[in-house]
Amino acid sequence: MARIVAGIGSSHVPSIGRAFDLGKQQDPAWKPLFDGYLPVKDWLENEVRADAVIFVYNDHGSDFGLDRCPTFALGTADSYPLADEGFGQRPLPAVRGDADLSWHLANALIADEFDLTVCQEMAVDHGLLVPLPLLWSYQPDWNIKVVPLVVNVIQHPLPTARRCLRLGQALRRAVESYPADARVAIVGTGGMSHQLHGERFGHLDEAFDRRWLDLIESDPASLAAMSHEDIMQAAGAEAVELIMWLIMRGAMTPRVRRLHKNYYAPMTSGMGLITFVDAEEETS
Repeated sequence: MARIVAGIGSSHVPSIGRAFDLGKQQDPAWKPLFDGYLPVKDWLENEVRADAVIFVYNDHGSDFGLDRCPTFALGTADSYPLADEGFGQRPLPAVRGDADLSWHLANALIADEFDLTVCQEMAVDHGLLVPLPLLWSYQPDWNIKVVPLVVNVIQHPLPTARRCLRLGQALRRAVESYPADARVAIVGTGGMSHQLHGERFGHLDEAFDRRWLDLIESDPASLAAMSHEDIMQAAGAEAVELIMWLIMRGAMTPRVRRLHKNYYAPMTSGMGLITFVDAEEETS
C-alpha cells in the first residue's frame, strides 16, 4: 500500500527561479531564502526518500488560458516539458512523471466525486519549477517522479478553501488505495501575502503570513473557513494562492509534526516554507 510520507508548503515566486539559475544562492539578498531549503532537501533525499511527489500548483497562462481554466487538472503523462514563460526555457531536464500513480489518482478522485480535467499532455511552469529543484536534485536527471495537480486560483469562480482541504483528504484516500508499495510526498505551493496590480500593488503582510504558517499546522479548519475575499483583503489579491497549501494539509493526518519552517519577506511577496510529517511518525 502506498502512503503519504511528507507534506510541504512552499512559495513559488518566479524571481526565485531566476536567481537560482544565475547562481545567486550566496547573494545576501537571496541567501536567507535559499538556505531555508537546504535542510529540507537533505531530509527529503536522505530520510524521506519518496518515490513520487504530488505537486499542487497553479498554471500562469502557460498551458491553460482564461478561455479554458479547469478548476482541478491532473497530469497523467510519463514526462512533462518545461514551459517557456517568455525568457526561454530554464536549464532543467523535463519533469519525470508517474503515469501509473497519476491514472490511479484520477480514477480514485473521480470516484470520490472530485471532477478533474485529466491531461495526458501538460507543460509545467514556475508554479512547479521554482520549488522542485530546491527540494529534489536534477543532475543528470530528476531523482523524483512528479504528479502535477493544477488548481484554478486565477479565473473566478475559484474552488473554496474548504474544497481544497477536502481534496487533500480525498488525495490521501486515493494514495492509500494504490496497490504498489510507494512512498508519496505532497507539496502545496503558492505565494503568501502579495498583490501585483492596482492601488495595493506591493502589499505585504508579514503578520498574516506568520499566522498562516502557525495555523496550517495547528488549526487548518480555521483557514479553510476563510473566504477568498477574507484572504485577498488581508493579504493581497494573489495571496488567494494559499488555498493550494490546504490541499497538502488535507492529505496529512489531523495532527502533524512540523519539522522545519522558514519565512523571508525581502521584496513584494512573503516567501514561506514549512514541512510536516504525520504526528504518528513520532512513535513509528
